[in-house]
Amino acid sequence: MSVLLPNMADFDTIYELEEEEEEEEQEESEPVVRSQELLRPRDAPDPVAVRGAGHITVFGLSNKFDTEFPSVLTGKVAPEEFKTSISRVNACLRKNLPINVKWLLCGCLCCCCTLGCSLWPVVCLNKRTRRSIQKLLEWENNRLYHKLGLDWKLSKRKCETSNMMEYVILIEFLPKYPIFRPD
Repeated sequence: MSVLLPNMADFDTIYELEEEEEEEEQEESEPVVRSQELLRPRDAPDPVAVRGAGHITVFGLSNKFDTEFPSVLTGKVAPEEFKTSISRVNACLRKNLPINVKWLLCGCLCCCCTLGCSLWPVVCLNKRTRRSIQKLLEWENNRLYHKLGLDWKLSKRKCETSNMMEYVILIEFLPKYPIFRPD
């Protein structure tokens, strides 16, 4: 490198400044990596699945969910709050599912004559019931469970005893970010 400077001391100063800038750039890039490692969410436990406990199931949706308090949620949520939330979901199912069963029976009787079109009302009613449960769980999450670090949702899972699919209430643990750690 040919630099025409009247004084070589100026060249040494410029060279030292360039080295310092490169070191600062490297130091600045390292804390970003460190801070990303620190902000990574901690490992959350496996989600809790609340299965249907009813004796009637229409298109995978049982007529009630189990109100037994899972031991995994001890210390996370009060058993009374859990039972209140499950009873709200069960009340929604108790209101909507008998209508679905009636339409299903009527649709099955008329299925041959209508080439299967008589089952569409059951499919639509079942979808409406699922949406109402999802909205109820979303309301419960916003009201209480997100503050406690939990997320409730309706999820489709494979049955343990057969290849059929069923809807369960899945309670997931939200990851906690360590926001109080220094940069």
